[in-house]
Amino acid sequence: MSHNVSGDQAASIPLPRGRSLRLGGRSLVMGIINVTPDSFYPGSRIAPAPGAAPAQGGQASQAERACAAALAMFEAGAAIVDVGGESTRPGAAAVSLDEELSRVIPVIRAIRRESDVPISVDTRNSAVAQAAIEAGADIINDVSALGHDSAMCALAAASGLPLVLMHMKGEPGSMQDSPFYEDCPAEVLSFLLGAAARAEAAGVARDRIILDPGIGFGKRLKDNLALIARLDELVAAGYPVLVGLSRKRFIEALTGRPVEGRLAGSLGAACAAWLKGARLFRVHDVAQTVDALAVLEASLSGRRPQGMVSP
Repeated sequence: MSHNVSGDQAASIPLPRGRSLRLGGRSLVMGIINVTPDSFYPGSRIAPAPGAAPAQGGQASQAERACAAALAMFEAGAAIVDVGGESTRPGAAAVSLDEELSRVIPVIRAIRRESDVPISVDTRNSAVAQAAIEAGADIINDVSALGHDSAMCALAAASGLPLVLMHMKGEPGSMQDSPFYEDCPAEVLSFLLGAAARAEAAGVARDRIILDPGIGFGKRLKDNLALIARLDELVAAGYPVLVGLSRKRFIEALTGRPVEGRLAGSLGAACAAWLKGARLFRVHDVAQTVDALAVLEASLSGRRPQGMVSP
């Protein structure tokens, strides 16, 4: 049992405008806003309205619906909403820069007009990250860990925003084509510490770096399970650790459930990751994950979890 593992994780993650995400209290849940037509979980997709032409308001309608979904997640207990316009599911094709911008930026603007909720932009492209920052994004979530766009590192340093670095073996389109590791947790740890070192060398403050082992991104079932079982090794490196376990295919391999039936498995995986030291969780099902983690934390500590975002 490793529920007391915390390494030297920062007590909080600074955000723009004097806000912060507190890690010393309740776990932080990041709600997924997929502004895509092809993300692996159909229930998470917020694509343009059927038949709507973007030039005639299709994107505005999409932005309004995505904004409503984000605000509902915040009300359900999300500490962060993560907006992405490019699916990174196994086998996914890349989208053009213009397409990604047209999907993501109106959504971030719409959310920011309505709320000061922390917004993460899920992108591998520095141009999208830059536009998202100008629109009001607070966090950069780079699933390539600075490996896709050479300008992303300098942008992260100049912006001063928190930066999520995730491990992915290869590209989304090919990452599940026979991935292989000798020791997956050790190799992921080495990769992420290298990415963090490059970010720090470029000027990204250590207390703004978050590591994500990339469950399901170029991993076999045994790799995913080993990553969860040995997550405390990554946590011990001292950076906040984010995990994305929600409704992923490894849960189907364990339970036989299709994506629509993987909620219970997702909650079980989140609780297992919490026991190994993860404190940030990227999920589709915010209310259920918040409740499961709140009960887990309260049951182990004997007291009610504190609030998440300050002030």
